[in-house]
Amino acid sequence: MITFTAVIIAFVALQHILFLILEMFMWEKPLGRKIFALQTDFARSTKALAANQGLYNGFLAAGLIWGLWLGAAGKSLHIFFLLCIVIAGIFAALTVSKRIFFIQALPAAAALVLLWLS
Repeated sequence: MITFTAVIIAFVALQHILFLILEMFMWEKPLGRKIFALQTDFARSTKALAANQGLYNGFLAAGLIWGLWLGAAGKSLHIFFLLCIVIAGIFAALTVSKRIFFIQALPAAAALVLLWLS
């Protein structure tokens, strides 16, 4: 169970690294515009905001990776960063798109449940 929990946490961290890449470096590129359904002009005008958002996703990933590196001693870090991700995912689902709940909040919530059970 502990190994499975670590794999799910690593998956959530990987997701946030990918969000960082998409938001910081791919926002204006065809792939980024397609994933986020952006018009070219909008992507250009919001590039700095997206880069800032991507940086925050990188910090979330770093916190989860730090917790994995600490092993059992990193449980409180995992709880904190996963809760941040769940709250951000719920807020984004309510304000931007419901699919964000399934992409972002649900995997983090699953990891929290697994942490609680372990």
